[in-house]
Amino acid sequence: MESKNEAQHSVECDLCQQPVSFFCRRCGVNLCDPCVTIHLRVKSKNGHDIVDYTSKDDDDTCHCDSHPQNDCSAYCNTCDAPICILCVSIKHKSHEMSELSDKIEELLKVIAKENDRLQSSKNELEKILEHTTNMLSSISSFYKQQKVEVTAHGEKWHKQIEETVKKLHQELDDMQKEHEAVLQKQKKEFEKMIGKVNEMNGKTIKLQKSKNVKEMQTFVPVIQNRKNLNEVSQYSFPTFYECKIDPNYLQTYFGFVEKMQVKKTSLLENEFKDNDLPGRRILEVPTVTSVIDTGFPASEKENRLYDMAVTEDNKVWMGGASYELKLFDLQGHLHHTVSITTHGMYLCMYNKQVVYTGIKDIKMISDTDTVVTMFTTGDWEPYGVTSAASGDLLVCLRKDDQSKVVRYSSTGTVLQEIQYDSQCQPLYKWAYYIAENVNGDIIVTDWKKNAVIAVDRLGIFRYSYSGFSSSTVTTDSVGHVIVTDYNGDKIHMLDRDGRFLRYIIPEGGIDGIRGVCILGDGEMMVGETKTGIAKRIKYLDE
Repeated sequence: MESKNEAQHSVECDLCQQPVSFFCRRCGVNLCDPCVTIHLRVKSKNGHDIVDYTSKDDDDTCHCDSHPQNDCSAYCNTCDAPICILCVSIKHKSHEMSELSDKIEELLKVIAKENDRLQSSKNELEKILEHTTNMLSSISSFYKQQKVEVTAHGEKWHKQIEETVKKLHQELDDMQKEHEAVLQKQKKEFEKMIGKVNEMNGKTIKLQKSKNVKEMQTFVPVIQNRKNLNEVSQYSFPTFYECKIDPNYLQTYFGFVEKMQVKKTSLLENEFKDNDLPGRRILEVPTVTSVIDTGFPASEKENRLYDMAVTEDNKVWMGGASYELKLFDLQGHLHHTVSITTHGMYLCMYNKQVVYTGIKDIKMISDTDTVVTMFTTGDWEPYGVTSAASGDLLVCLRKDDQSKVVRYSSTGTVLQEIQYDSQCQPLYKWAYYIAENVNGDIIVTDWKKNAVIAVDRLGIFRYSYSGFSSSTVTTDSVGHVIVTDYNGDKIHMLDRDGRFLRYIIPEGGIDGIRGVCILGDGEMMVGETKTGIAKRIKYLDE
């Protein structure tokens, strides 16, 4: 009672500011004892209803809206409103009415039902409240522990980076020794060649003063068979290719920081090396997700589709037995067609533009669909072409019965030639298609050898894989080597060291496969050269 009195005395009378004692429900006015009489003298169309201030909210009566001085005693169903006795006989006498108690009972049933519904969810709300309270009490320690885990993994990665750098240093030391040996051998060969050239020059000077025709006839084939400098392999220093860290990759590991999850993510428990193929495996039976009819005509040998190259926005340029290149999306819709100067047998993407090989040159399609000659290849005929991570172009070249790979700058400067192994034997009989792997290996299919031949970035032999009718070659983001088998109607998958992993044969098979490119997200596009059909194949699971 004391607390009630204190609360009551803290409120003042609206007429004189004395402590309040009463309350007029009809007027909503606070009143002290002396002011009640004064207030009742004031006329009001609603009348007055004076009650003790402490029970001002205990009004369990319903006053009529039309006659506020009267309590409601019935309910008008027509107007959906409670009414008093005067309303029953005057304003609402022709309306449908019911007992007020019936309406009260109906409304209380609805209220009780809804209250039961809310009360039934109370237990769950209390559990969530308890969980939330517990989380708030432990949130500081939880995130502190996460920082400890992140730091621990960071230290682990630092250690792995240090080990990797140490390994790279050792590889560079080994590479230096091997490169130095190759250059020393080449130096001796050049010195020997220069000596021979000087010898030829001396012989020539001598013969210019002679009239010995027989000696001249003997000397002519000797001097003609001497190699020119431009037919000799030249080596260049290797290039270190910087691998930038992808912020999205780190976000994958630390994404839990930005998301409230029911249980702690396990991503941080993965090993760093698992990024080679995170959560993916090769499907036992790869599936064909879409088919594209490229519409290329048949050549004299009934070939239609030759090569393909994927763009950054996942569209595919395709070349076939016609003087045009076609750009398709992955659903098979033709977006663009460009006229070219030869059949589109060898394609690649370079600086977002499609590049193809001409008769004795390398050509590019500009933004205005103009065919631009990037550079010429002299007496050598170009075949396969690919862009390198260094920003150069790698091109397969052939002249007579010789074949080689040349690294060109974008302006046609020869940066590197690869033609012979360490025993000065030809590496290639007919270099056909070419790709660069993520580790810098240069991988070539040899049409005559029916083999895949890989050299490192220095041009030093790494491995070969043979025994099938190899056609085109590409690599995926983790270093798998993908080679098409034209006669075998299948795809060979190798690891980055040339070891066979498995065949890829999609459901429904593939016929006369030639062109291939990696689309990303575990998919590749392969082309059937005879039918002109390109098939989109999913070979990795989710």
